[in-house]
Amino acid sequence: MLSEEERTGTKPPATRPTRPRRAGRRQQLLACVTLLAPFTALLIAVFLIPVGYSVYLSLFSQDHEGLGFGGGTTVFTGLRSYLAVLDDPSFRSGFAVIALYCVIFVPVVVVGALALALLLDSGLVRLRRTAQMMLYLPHAVPGIIAAVIWLYLYTPGLSPVIKVFAEADIHIDFLGLHTVLPAIVNIALWSGLGYNMVIFYAALQALPREVIEAARIDGAGRLRTALSVKVPIIRGSVVMVCMFALIGALQLFTEPTLMNQATPMVNSRYTPNMYIYDAAFRRNNYGLASAASVILLVVTCALSFAVTRWAGRRERSPR
Repeated sequence: MLSEEERTGTKPPATRPTRPRRAGRRQQLLACVTLLAPFTALLIAVFLIPVGYSVYLSLFSQDHEGLGFGGGTTVFTGLRSYLAVLDDPSFRSGFAVIALYCVIFVPVVVVGALALALLLDSGLVRLRRTAQMMLYLPHAVPGIIAAVIWLYLYTPGLSPVIKVFAEADIHIDFLGLHTVLPAIVNIALWSGLGYNMVIFYAALQALPREVIEAARIDGAGRLRTALSVKVPIIRGSVVMVCMFALIGALQLFTEPTLMNQATPMVNSRYTPNMYIYDAAFRRNNYGLASAASVILLVVTCALSFAVTRWAGRRERSPR
């Protein structure tokens, strides 16, 4: 026999879900909080709290009475430390050094790493795994050890490289006025080239093979495919490497600090980070060092924002 629904042609009303929506939203919120809690805790502990304390130190100073043996009093100085930092020619010259360093380092490391990644991805290189490991190996060496090794190779009377050049009647002073900055760039390039190559190579491996095959069917050679197809697709990775290289340049400290021990061409305030170290641990002026640190942070954030904004506009612009 036919049921009443079959005779009348009507369907029973839909039943409500047994699980309420509020419970599902609460679970999603709990999952988001659980996943973001470790990152938030680290962000607060290693970034926000130090930045806040640096801002506090930059606005206050310690005034000592008499000969300085008694306890000092904390005095609010406002923006006096910031004005002193911005008025210091050595701090401004440090940014000039960083700008020149970026002009040399960033294009070389990006183009070099991209060329190596494209070469490995093209299949022309045999033993790609071995070549990739050998290129990445210098990045595994700690920066201070790499700087010490290169400083040994730059020092006259100790360097076997300089001796070989001298036998060929080629005299190069790697620690001279016009060569010390390229020497520092070479140290950073030696350790950063393989690391950025791995980033580009991973991005190239994620490309859809159908696009590459379509370009080859259309008659594009290996070079045309690399420059016109692969590079535009991994533009996001190129922008990311440029931004990381720029941030790393603003944090330049280890290499010039060691160079300072070997050549007078690198003074104790050669870069902004060296200026901060000198103000804090040699002149014991923590307010000045904190103000310089905050200024450096603002410059870094502004440049990073400018690079990402420029890259976003390029992505949205019609081709």
